[in-house]
Amino acid sequence: MSSSYLYGLHAVTAALRQSRHRFFELYCLEGRADPRMATVLALAEQQNIPLRRVSLAQLQDKVGDVRHQGVVARVERAALAKHLDDVLAELKEPPLLLVLDGVQDPHNLGACLRTADGMGVHAVIAPKDRAVGLNATAAKVACGAAETVPYLTVTNLARTLREIKQEGIWLAGTAGEADTDLFQFHHEGGLAWVLGNEGQGLRRLTRELCDELVSIPMFGQVESFNVSVATGMVLAESRRQRVMAESVRPG
Repeated sequence: MSSSYLYGLHAVTAALRQSRHRFFELYCLEGRADPRMATVLALAEQQNIPLRRVSLAQLQDKVGDVRHQGVVARVERAALAKHLDDVLAELKEPPLLLVLDGVQDPHNLGACLRTADGMGVHAVIAPKDRAVGLNATAAKVACGAAETVPYLTVTNLARTLREIKQEGIWLAGTAGEADTDLFQFHHEGGLAWVLGNEGQGLRRLTRELCDELVSIPMFGQVESFNVSVATGMVLAESRRQRVMAESVRPG
């Protein structure tokens, strides 16, 4: 497996603590000595990871002009499930999936992954084309979630949605004009939330394949939420419903 770069204090620290990556080298900005950097260095020392003190220009040569916070790691990313079948085979609760139909902004993708991890999503699914992909920026924003939540890219999203339906998983798409709103929607079984991109929302075929369309109620002046905010809202509501159902279940 080829190596890639991971950067940012939070993302690198999370990866070191999870011990899911193979670290080849750690590059730290020379002259930076503060508690957060000290934590990174201590973890690297415990794991015998080679450390290189380098200049700002050398860090930028590796990852470009990004907010790396003075730390970059060259790693071999942890192997997560690559196919939906592998994910579903290991579950001990009804599936909770997130499908992103063409998200373009790596910051949005990273935020969605972070929320997915926090709400116990079993996999995030996205098309290979017309989507940003899991790059270094998305991984940094995800703050370690890119290493814990399987991110499955598929060549044909419509076909994958049909396969999800065949597994008995309900497809709920978000759409501003939907008659059912999030606070009316209730589903305790297997569920996949389907969200569209930042501009046009769900594509026509994706929308048609959804079992149900759900709107997010708006009580202020803005007309819609950012895709990562919408993701947080729908996933939190679904997880809340599951927790409430479990609390009243006998035994």
